Amino acid sequence: MGPNGEQVGIVRIEDALRLAEEADLDLVEVAPQARPPVARLMDYGKFKYESAQKARESRRNQQMTVIKEQKLRPKIDPHDYETKKGHVSRFLAQGNKVKVTIMFRGREQSRPELGFRLLERLAEDVSDLAFIESKPKQDGRNMIMVLAPHKKTKTKSKATKEAEGAES
Repeated sequence: MGPNGEQVGIVRIEDALRLAEEADLDLVEVAPQARPPVARLMDYGKFKYESAQKARESRRNQQMTVIKEQKLRPKIDPHDYETKKGHVSRFLAQGNKVKVTIMFRGREQSRPELGFRLLERLAEDVSDLAFIESKPKQDGRNMIMVLAPHKKTKTKSKATKEAEGAES
């Protein structure tokens, strides 16, 4: 291929290198798997720069997934639970995933069902904002569950509607 993208046809390598030298360009192999291999006359430095710019632009458009962590204990006070639930709701509303960890100490380790019920209750309480990405599972002294936010929708969340209803 020529410098402007036009088809030159099948040319011997020596002739292609001579054409590139005359045009003060580089001969770059674009598709080595093709039969015959496809090469193009171009400024290789400019090509590398443009491909780096495209890669940088695509990285800029990617969305980073952030995982926030919230730690609880099996015998949590009701007010503390509400506070932690508020933090989880805020993280999910911002579009972050939340890893909820229940830490067991001493004899609490013999009662993992307490932690399981607490995680299920939390998942139920924030079900309008998130779904369970990974089910609760025991990991040594801890029990872990991951919540992921629902896809962004135009509808208002239940908490927002309740807040607006209370203001009226």
